[in-house]
Amino acid sequence: MTASLRCEVTALLDSLGVSPDLYTGGSLAVKSPLTGEVIAEVAEISAEQAKETIASSLGAFKAWRRVPAPRRGELVRLLGEELRASKEALGRLVTLEVGKVPSEGLGEVQEMIDICDFAVGLSRQLYGLTIQSERPDHRLTEQWHPIGPVGIISAFNFPVAVWSWNAALALVCGDSVIWKPSEKTPLTALATQALFLKAVARFGSDAPAALSTLLVGGREIGELMVEDRRVPVISATGSTRMGRDVGERVARRFGRSILELGGNNASIVTPSADLDLTLRAVSFGAMGTAGQRCTTLRRLFVHSSVYDTLVPKLVIVYKAISVGNPVEGDALVGPLIDAASFRMMQDSLKAAADAGGTVHGGTRVDVNGEASFYVRPAMVEMPAQTGPVLEETFAPILYVMKYDTLDEAIALQNDVVQGLSSSIFATDIREVEQFLSAQGSDCGIANVNMGPSGAEIGGAFGGEKETGGGRESGSDAWKAYMRRQTNAINYGRTLPLAQGVKFDVDGGSADA
Repeated sequence: MTASLRCEVTALLDSLGVSPDLYTGGSLAVKSPLTGEVIAEVAEISAEQAKETIASSLGAFKAWRRVPAPRRGELVRLLGEELRASKEALGRLVTLEVGKVPSEGLGEVQEMIDICDFAVGLSRQLYGLTIQSERPDHRLTEQWHPIGPVGIISAFNFPVAVWSWNAALALVCGDSVIWKPSEKTPLTALATQALFLKAVARFGSDAPAALSTLLVGGREIGELMVEDRRVPVISATGSTRMGRDVGERVARRFGRSILELGGNNASIVTPSADLDLTLRAVSFGAMGTAGQRCTTLRRLFVHSSVYDTLVPKLVIVYKAISVGNPVEGDALVGPLIDAASFRMMQDSLKAAADAGGTVHGGTRVDVNGEASFYVRPAMVEMPAQTGPVLEETFAPILYVMKYDTLDEAIALQNDVVQGLSSSIFATDIREVEQFLSAQGSDCGIANVNMGPSGAEIGGAFGGEKETGGGRESGSDAWKAYMRRQTNAINYGRTLPLAQGVKFDVDGGSADA
C-alpha cells in the first residue's frame, strides 16, 4: 500500500504540473494519515528567502493594482477553469494528504471553483457610495482601493479551499497573495500554486511575477510574515491560541487581521423537530471529515420530550457508521490527521467520563496498523455542560445534553468562549425566529433544520468571540482586502465650510 500510495501522489503532482524538486529530497517529510507513511519530502524556505518573497510580492502588488478590476477578474476566471480541468486530480490529492473521503476531497475543490465564479462577478461590483453633502456645490463619495500583499495562513483540514476564499477575493481586489500552508499539507498547496501559474501563463503579461507566492516552512516562517509591515492583511485559520498570538502581533504594527479560529458548535433539537431529518443532519455534522472541521457539531441540546426517541437512534448510527481507509472502500469516516489528535480525543473522553458522562464509541480502529489513527466517532451523554464540553477537541466527539426550555438551550449554547456556527431543528416558526433573533444564537452562522457545517461560499464565513470575528468568502467580505477612501469634491466657486464654520481671510485676488 505504501509504495503504491507514494507512486500515486507522485503521478498526481506530475499531472498537476508540480516540479519534482519541490517534493523530493526536502527537509519536510509529508505523511499521509491514510497509512501514516511518508509520501514526499518537501523543500522548505529559509527566513531570508521568505523576506525576499515578501519583497517580490510587494512589487507585484504595485503593478497589479494598476490593472482594471474586471481584467483582474479574468485571471480568476482562468484559475477557475484550471481547477475545473484538474478537479479529479486535486480532489484525490486532498484525500491522500488529509484523509478526507473522496466526495469531501472533490467538494473542497468545487468550493474553490465556486469562489472563483463569485469573484469574477465581484470584479465588476467593487462598489463605493455617493453620499449627500451638507455643503452646496459639493458631493461626497466613497471608493475602495487595493490594500497590499495579503498573507494567508491555512490549516490542514481545508488545505486548499481556505486559500481560495482569500486569494480569489484578494486578486480581484488588486492585491497580491502570500500563502503559508500547514506543514501537514504542503503538497496540495504546491499543486494549487502550479495551477495558478498555468492560469497566469494563459492570462498574459498583465499579471506580474510573484502575484501569488508560497512559503513552505515551520512556525517561524509564519511569524516572519505576521511581523512584516509590508503585509497589511493577515488572514489566519487555526486554533484560538494561534489566532490570539497572530492578532496581537498584527495589531501591534496596526495591521489588519482576518481570524478564523475555534468553533465549539452546537445544535438545538426542539419538540417540533423533524427527527428523521435531525438524525441525518446531526450524523454528518458531528462525524463528517472525522470531526476535523471548525464547524463540526460538538454539542447537541435535545429537548427532554424527544430525548428518549432521538438519542437511542443516534447511538445505533454511531455503532454502525463505517470507519476505514476511504480510498479502499466506501467508508464515511476516515482517519484523524495524526497521533496528537488521537491523544487529545482520548484525553477528552476520559475527562468526560470522569465528569459523569456515558461514552459511546471513541475506540481506536485498526485499519493500517500503528502508524495511522482511525477511531470510531464518540457520542457522550453528559449530565451537564461542564469540563471538556466547554472546550473544542478537534476530533469526532459529540456531547449530548437534555434541556427543558428554549431559553435554557440558547443560554447553554451561547455559554462558551467560541462563537462560530450553530443550528436549530424546529418546525415551529416561533422557535426558529427566537433562535435567529438578537436574543438567540450569538454565533456568526446560525442555521435552521441543518447542522452547523457545510457553509456555502455566497455567505460571509466566520464567527464571533474567540472565533476571531473575521469574515471570508461571500457577501461583502471583500472589503477586508481593500482600503476605504472618502472623497469630498467641491465643484463650485465658493468655499462653504462644514458645520457652519466661518474662516474668512482678507487677501488679494488670486488673479492679481
